Amino acid sequence: MTDGLIRLVQVMDRLRSPGGCPWDAEQTHETLVRFALEETYELVDAIENGTREDLREELGDVLLQVVFHARVAQEHPEDPFTLDEVANGVADKLIERHPHVFADAEAGTADEVYSRWERIKKETKRRESVFDGVPLDQPALARAQKIASRADRAGVVLPGAPASSDGDDAAARIGAELLALAVRAQAAGVDAEAALRAATRAFEGAARDAEQQRPADTGRSSD
Repeated sequence: MTDGLIRLVQVMDRLRSPGGCPWDAEQTHETLVRFALEETYELVDAIENGTREDLREELGDVLLQVVFHARVAQEHPEDPFTLDEVANGVADKLIERHPHVFADAEAGTADEVYSRWERIKKETKRRESVFDGVPLDQPALARAQKIASRADRAGVVLPGAPASSDGDDAAARIGAELLALAVRAQAAGVDAEAALRAATRAFEGAARDAEQQRPADTGRSSD
């Protein structure tokens, strides 16, 4: 490990050890979940809107979550593992899924490389379906596009968005429309989540401008 990573591991070890930080010492994988999500979203924001300094800081915060979880895992009474085991597992996975770099396979195009990655992953994880492993807790729009992507990569004919069984059911109707947009985004090579974030930022900017130009509201509370 590099000096910086070794130092981070040592700091985390000090925080989790007797005499360290009471808050850090009582955290579990479950209590840390929300922080991992928050830091991931902050990293995305830094990539899309921030400076190089922001990016460096947010990458550090995401790295902290990995080191923190690995330190918690190290204390498991029955099945402990370390950060080194986590890192080696990722390295083994990269080697296994890049036979065009580490073995004698032909590289092909980027799309062919990605398809090979998905095929190897399905084989090594013994998954029955290409759709296995897509997290249910992933944001709905991103998950819809991921399902469309898996279907496309597997050569499955993409069905249209299912029509609502109740014409008066607004939620089902809107859900079908959103799914159709996610499928369209996949077909067009557009990241639906990123596109929506960009559109929302533009909408928010215009709304803020309109808010500043609005006459002062003297009688109504925003609460």
